Amino acid sequence: MRPIKTQEQAHIIVFGNEKGGSGKSTAAMHTAIALLRLGYKVGSLDLDARQGTFTRYLKKRFDFITSTRDHLPSPTHLSIPRSTADSVTAQEEEERTFLSLALQELGRRHHFIVIDTPGTDSHLSRLAHGYADTLITPMNDSFIDLDVLVDIDPDTLKIKGPSVYAQMVQDLRRKRQLCNAGDLDWIVMRNRLASLNARNKQVVGDILQDISGTIGFRLAPGFGERVIFREMFLKGLTLLDIKEGQDKPLTLSQLTARQEVRNLVVELAPEKLKGRVRPVS
Repeated sequence: MRPIKTQEQAHIIVFGNEKGGSGKSTAAMHTAIALLRLGYKVGSLDLDARQGTFTRYLKKRFDFITSTRDHLPSPTHLSIPRSTADSVTAQEEEERTFLSLALQELGRRHHFIVIDTPGTDSHLSRLAHGYADTLITPMNDSFIDLDVLVDIDPDTLKIKGPSVYAQMVQDLRRKRQLCNAGDLDWIVMRNRLASLNARNKQVVGDILQDISGTIGFRLAPGFGERVIFREMFLKGLTLLDIKEGQDKPLTLSQLTARQEVRNLVVELAPEKLKGRVRPVS
């Protein structure tokens, strides 16, 4: 665990959730581009080498830039695969070394480092969580995703206790405090599923409000279930890259989705973490 951070060190934002399909890579990509457009220097890490959604997203972006010669801000990106060493001990040591070196390299030249983690429990993912200054856990508005945070009685909907994932985050927070590494800002980003009925959405919302103080996170508005986010992936673009012209105004869906991204960045408050910089035009 690191000692107290200095202002010169990069602020590390980890997108973590031990469940696939929660929108981590989409949120990580949009956050990285939003910070770049605000003028900050951003590095990024993909720890999900098998799926590699974040890396493939950026590859499509670089292909788009090459084909159109359009200048689009992009983070300095690295991908760290899981170790294939002979023993578990050797694997964990190799992964620890690779991640530490990558963070040192990116940390010297950037204001922020955005890390996308796998949707499963792994040693590499736990290491990244330990480095997080801000942890963002995207979750869909459903009981399946809520199970990542708490164990709920299916009959009474009473909360039995924190989930294994929530316990891990709480343990990491205690270790940070013991090492004087500062507190961990944990944000649960609540995405909205169009298929979920209104009553279930209300119940999920009420439970999240009830447990936020106990478990130690703060709620932030997430992204709606919009086709536009999936369409952007195919070209490596984000909602913040779309140019609006008199002959081609933004659609209501695009405007709403773009505002959702901005709302998430407001929750991060980058100017409080790294001061104000000159935005990219």
